[in-house]
Amino acid sequence: MSLIQKIPQPDAKFDLYFLAYDSPNAISHKAHWSDRQGILELTHNYGTEDDTSYKPANGNSDPGRGFGHVCISVDNIQAACQRIEDAGYRFKKKLSDGRMRHVAFALDPDDYWVEIISNNKVEDTEGIEETDPSTYRFNHTMIRVKDHTKSLRFYQETLGMSLLRTSESPSSGFNLYFLGYVPGANNNVNTATLEGVLELTWNYGTEKDENFRYHDGNSEPQGFGHVAITVDDLDAACKRFEEEGVNWKKRLTDGRMKNVAFVLDPDGYWVEVVQNERYKATSKY
Repeated sequence: MSLIQKIPQPDAKFDLYFLAYDSPNAISHKAHWSDRQGILELTHNYGTEDDTSYKPANGNSDPGRGFGHVCISVDNIQAACQRIEDAGYRFKKKLSDGRMRHVAFALDPDDYWVEIISNNKVEDTEGIEETDPSTYRFNHTMIRVKDHTKSLRFYQETLGMSLLRTSESPSSGFNLYFLGYVPGANNNVNTATLEGVLELTWNYGTEKDENFRYHDGNSEPQGFGHVAITVDDLDAACKRFEEEGVNWKKRLTDGRMKNVAFVLDPDGYWVEVVQNERYKATSKY
């Protein structure tokens, strides 16, 4: 990935780093950070690097279970995993572990899970020793949801996403739903070639438990922060969300930052809403 934008916030004692794939082969090559299909935002709070007891919650164990992982798709998965291992990074799951031999999970320095999937058939890339990072995609972000019906309604009807693909695993007791902004999608899209996809994981039965809650990552133990969408007209979008009856974490008029809003999804995950720079001429932001 490349560092696309850094936004220092010294008064608030944190910095934001926006990373994405930006080679000439990238889907959003040279685009503004707000006009990309896939971008990763890292938040660094000053001083945490000097605190030996500080450890973000990675979302995959209690009491912070909720967020699952981010994912990259690669050209030759065996060679890509070897490249990551040669660089000294650890794995939660190697390709050779378990039954799923087509997927791996690397660990970043904070133990967040990074899923690695292939753009090509795994059997076709066996034995290939080279990989080209310029072809990689920042494919998706996964969060767990309590009630798939409510979550799908929110992301499709309120946020305007399309259901790209569904993967049902009744024997394992869960379904996966992949959503994104792809015109004309028909729930049968090859999502491995895309960027900016949202994966919802629904574990059967959680919707029936009144006391069941996933952790949003913003209360203790902190870790995952939010997903984000960019819009053509920030005022108009927020007015529409208000009319849709969304729950707000922050309206545009709240606080000092008047150019950003946060709505809450049915599980309380934060969804940031910001202006897309490409449409700025038609907006005051």
